[in-house]
Amino acid sequence: MTDLDRSGVPAHGALKISPVSFHKLSAVLTLTALVFAFSFGNDAFLTVNNGLTVLLQTSVIGLLGIGMTLVIITGGIDLSVGSVLALSGVVTGLSIKAGVPVGPAMALGVCAGAACGAFNGFVITKMRITPFVATLGMMLIARGLALQLTGAAPISRLGEAFGALGNGSLFRIVEDTGGIFPKVVFPGIPYPVILLALVALAAAYLLNRRQTGRHIYATGSNEEAARLSGVLVDRTKIFAYTLSGALAGLAGNVLMSRLVTVQPNEGVMYELDAIAAAVIGGASLMGGVGNISGTMIGAFIIGVLRNGLNMAGVSAFIQQIVIGFIVILAVFVDQIRNRR
Repeated sequence: MTDLDRSGVPAHGALKISPVSFHKLSAVLTLTALVFAFSFGNDAFLTVNNGLTVLLQTSVIGLLGIGMTLVIITGGIDLSVGSVLALSGVVTGLSIKAGVPVGPAMALGVCAGAACGAFNGFVITKMRITPFVATLGMMLIARGLALQLTGAAPISRLGEAFGALGNGSLFRIVEDTGGIFPKVVFPGIPYPVILLALVALAAAYLLNRRQTGRHIYATGSNEEAARLSGVLVDRTKIFAYTLSGALAGLAGNVLMSRLVTVQPNEGVMYELDAIAAAVIGGASLMGGVGNISGTMIGAFIIGVLRNGLNMAGVSAFIQQIVIGFIVILAVFVDQIRNRR
């Protein structure tokens, strides 16, 4: 007799929670505890403005984390997303300087990121180089290109339209008071947050409802079995890495637009935040396990943690130490789950 009947309820009346659901529940409880703790430490933590700040800070991590999740599920890793983010921003900035409108210029930046990801996938699948080494090489290549193309100098004076994506908001309500600055009644929903929500929904749909998503899970669970089952493993991996690069390019546009300046040095160590978001959210570095909702929770844990520690006056170096310990703990939990 099986443990579950046809309705999915334990046959013997005992409640059982899958390891993935348990991990996600733990992440939700951790996020709730962080919000509760930081709200006591500072009265401004639960204000609308600070909430929007957390959402804006999380949007870039979330976009990178979604792409990283897809790669990790296939059993790989992408260390190049931070450098690809910078290179994509540089391509966008140089395109605008060359007279290309902002929209097409940003599309070129995303395409540059996708090209970097496709190259990663090609090197991994066709040259049989491990993902760690392949993406480490791309990390150096992309960063070097970004610095070479700009002479390590920022690209500024890109126009107000360039800053609309990163600094604009939907449903913003202002009231004219007759003074120099209007009164902000409602700050609106930032465009990066809306973009993150749309990308997350699309990625979740891809993983859960499309054949490509099933192939991604199958590739990470057992590559040889997937190949024997007719899954085009190499094509699936290339697709995952290409999507990761494209999302890194999109994140680069969002970040540079917020700054209204292209900085070739941006994105350093961002790959670690992306990996942390995916792992904290339940993605297994062994492959075959992970989901977008968990990654979003992981991204918000990092965003809330950074914001709360900043408001508490904790240095950025201590923040890195804290997040490092959290990542180690998340991987340890994942190792225990795999043994069981």
